[in-house]
Amino acid sequence: MFSSMLLLSFLMLSCTTNNQPLEAITTANETLPFFNTPDWTPEWIEKKDSQYQQIHQIPAFIFKDQEGEMISNKTVNGKIYIANFFFTTCRGICPKMTSNMYLLQEAFNLDSTILFLSHSVTPDSDSVAILKKYAIENKVNSKQWHLLTGSKNDIYDLAKKQYFAGDTIGYYQTGNEFLHTENFILIDKKQRIRGVYNGTLLVEIERIKEDIAILKKEQ
Repeated sequence: MFSSMLLLSFLMLSCTTNNQPLEAITTANETLPFFNTPDWTPEWIEKKDSQYQQIHQIPAFIFKDQEGEMISNKTVNGKIYIANFFFTTCRGICPKMTSNMYLLQEAFNLDSTILFLSHSVTPDSDSVAILKKYAIENKVNSKQWHLLTGSKNDIYDLAKKQYFAGDTIGYYQTGNEFLHTENFILIDKKQRIRGVYNGTLLVEIERIKEDIAILKKEQ
């Protein structure tokens, strides 16, 4: 019995370096892939790789949020954020997506480096006033979570061609075809896509939390 306990202690000690637990070491060595194409093929690209400077980035954008404030790529520069697409009258996947985004908001409510951008896919009807009402009903913190409206063409073009929202089929639709996707898209501090998740599933929300922890360690 004693020898078994001794062996177990040795194995536990051998799994640490510089007094760091194994979990901390594993997390420190993990990296997230980049997503550069609408088929969501993950790519692990190192800084020394010649392709590093060509990694896909979300381009400049500007929309209004529920407070009437202008939200742009400058707002998210140097921050990690989750993007998704919804509309306030949706009775299908949107309520679950909103409640799950709220869980993320609460998980990171003290972290000013984490933001959430929810783009309306029916911006003609989702005015600033409507978004404000929706925000109040769903306990949205306007300092961290922005519900966005603006030009439908701009939102759809950004969604399909830059965020690859709506999967591969969505990318090849024409600009005005209705966009409906459950995807939550993780964007890093340099506005590059680092993860895609099913925003209706709690297990995926936990995975987002873990992946944000990994991104926060990146330099």
